[in-house]
Amino acid sequence: MEETIIYLIRHAKTVDENGIRNTSEDSQIINEKEILSVQGEEQSKRLSENVELNNIDVIWSSSYTRAKATAKYIANNNNLPINLDSNLNERKLGNLKELGEFMKDKKTRDPSQEQLLDRKFKTANGESAEDTRERMTKFFNRILKEYEGKKIVVVSHGGSIKFFLLNWCKVNQDVKLVYKNTVLDITSPCLLKMTFEENKLINLEQIK
Repeated sequence: MEETIIYLIRHAKTVDENGIRNTSEDSQIINEKEILSVQGEEQSKRLSENVELNNIDVIWSSSYTRAKATAKYIANNNNLPINLDSNLNERKLGNLKELGEFMKDKKTRDPSQEQLLDRKFKTANGESAEDTRERMTKFFNRILKEYEGKKIVVVSHGGSIKFFLLNWCKVNQDVKLVYKNTVLDITSPCLLKMTFEENKLINLEQIK
């Protein structure tokens, strides 16, 4: 039985912006347009030079700017196009006022962390952890059939990756994901190597 390797990547660091969140622009549009910082561009280039990311067969990315910008260096090194799928997009934040109310008195100060604990919570026009996990899982089930035995790069987002990994990971007391006693650090950027036989995960490791 052939193994399929998926390199699941969280995009690199984005630029810090002040004030934009106070405009009348829709939170979803703001989220989609965030760009990489100078440091993020450098991180993406370094990431693409990891030997694990040589001889890739196919690259998939979220349609968000920061994910495509992270994927472009890997695509260039492997002479491949970037395929886009909206199922890889970050979970929709929806109403930011409701999200602010939800986050009041929360100790992590990270909505995606808190949604690991409250998987059904969502704001108006937003998505829950469970909604996001379901669409991510649908995407991965499809590509595992389509590219069996291949090496696949998938670039997505912190919340969406965390919620997808709930299929195999537990959440510890520090609200971190744990796979077989190993704590995963889903920072920007991160590189996870997932090994599948058919659609069954047989190993998950974080590549530094």
